Amino acid sequence: MIDQAVRKQLVKHLHGGEAFVPVSKMLQEIPFHQLGERPKDLPYSFYELFYHIMYTQKDILEFCVSTNYKTSDWPNEYWPEHKQPKSEEDWETLQHEYTSNLKSLTAFIEDTSNSLTQPVKNGKDEQTLLRESLLVVEHTAYHTGQLLVVLRCLGLHTS
Repeated sequence: MIDQAVRKQLVKHLHGGEAFVPVSKMLQEIPFHQLGERPKDLPYSFYELFYHIMYTQKDILEFCVSTNYKTSDWPNEYWPEHKQPKSEEDWETLQHEYTSNLKSLTAFIEDTSNSLTQPVKNGKDEQTLLRESLLVVEHTAYHTGQLLVVLRCLGLHTS
């Protein structure tokens, strides 16, 4: 019973909206032509932050489930080479990858055959599904705040 409640709460936080604006809502607020704009004195664009959120989520998911997991090169692989996507098609692909990985992580958390307290496939000791899920939630929440700042600085989010 407690296990199910914890899983449900993890998934709820993973999708946002508990204490921060869901990423999916912010994606609807930014026009393609502003994705690469870095507001004054900020070192990143909306695109760069979103790419980083997506890549980190994907990396943690693969760490949890993949038999062929390879550690990514920090920070090079976690951040894009450019401050904006090369094309609208690339942008759509990135959003789709984020959504797809989020669905996969959600399904993995909801699957009760996956222990919340045992190490995940590539984990050791404390690297459990509970810890990795919380890591994605915390990381996404942190950078979601930055996404919101970028949107506000661009005059796109006023609430």
